Amino acid sequence: MNVLVTGGAGFIGSHVVDELVKQNNDVIVLDDLSGGFKENVNPKAKFIKGDICDYELIKKIFKENKIEYVFHLAAYAAEGLSHFIKRFNYNNNLIGSVNLINQSVIHKVKCFVFTSSIAVYGKNQLPMTEDTTPKPEDSYGIAKYAVEQELEVSHKMFGLNYIIFRPHNVYGERQNIGDKYRNVIGIFMNQILQNKPLTVFGDGEQSRAFSYIGDVAPVIAKSIHIEKAYNDVFNIGADIPYSINQLIEKVKNVMENNPEITYLDPRNEVVHAYSSHKKAESIFGINHKIDLETGLRKMAEWVKRYGAKSTKNFGEIEIEENLPPSWIEN
Repeated sequence: MNVLVTGGAGFIGSHVVDELVKQNNDVIVLDDLSGGFKENVNPKAKFIKGDICDYELIKKIFKENKIEYVFHLAAYAAEGLSHFIKRFNYNNNLIGSVNLINQSVIHKVKCFVFTSSIAVYGKNQLPMTEDTTPKPEDSYGIAKYAVEQELEVSHKMFGLNYIIFRPHNVYGERQNIGDKYRNVIGIFMNQILQNKPLTVFGDGEQSRAFSYIGDVAPVIAKSIHIEKAYNDVFNIGADIPYSINQLIEKVKNVMENNPEITYLDPRNEVVHAYSSHKKAESIFGINHKIDLETGLRKMAEWVKRYGAKSTKNFGEIEIEENLPPSWIEN
């Protein structure tokens, strides 16, 4: 099958590409390399460097390749930063998605698989379930939920099938540890490699369920073969929440290091976020997940080989009011 994967040079996307290649699909990867790396792309996939906001390029790809399935993973998934980069966020995460949906409708794509986020839930009852009414607390979550709604109405209007996944706090090999605005595990491991203190917003008692990539990517890739999953929404990821302070102890253990910890002023964020995965487990037959320490050990082994990465400030800050100082310091 001809499959298009956006963001296929990125973290989750490149692992999904690997799974799709194993299925003997003809995979086209579209990525602008703003957060991904060319070396992540499976050599058996066709790589196109480009932006999902380039509508002429999107039209060309669909016209020339007879795309049957779309896996849309391209996004800049920095929830906290999204408050301060609203135009960038909506262009990248909403308008770019609409470009893909338009062409998927026109070219009769069989199924559009979209990675949303539990950021759509906001501050809600725990654990978050697919029946929980979304009420996002940040611009990133708003954009993701808007795409979900667009897919629903596009199915009703044009018959475009879709599958929506809401993953959360995914970590593992190939994560961009040089991005200081997102992915706390990668940030901590990169700080350790650079002999820097670990930086924590607030008191470190906020909690998340951290999801290993090996528990997420295979499910996303195989979903198009499970018709019961069509036109539905699924939480996907780990079940057990840990506080940031608990996470630090586990990261220190696998990295074999005891860094200092610097507690910063709290930032505006959802304090506790974790979801139920009973629905996904029943549809996709998930019966085993890697525990946090095992997953962290796998990632740490890769990070030590990969080495430390320099960080840089986001270049398109639109609003500086209330921006955490550590996000503008070098």
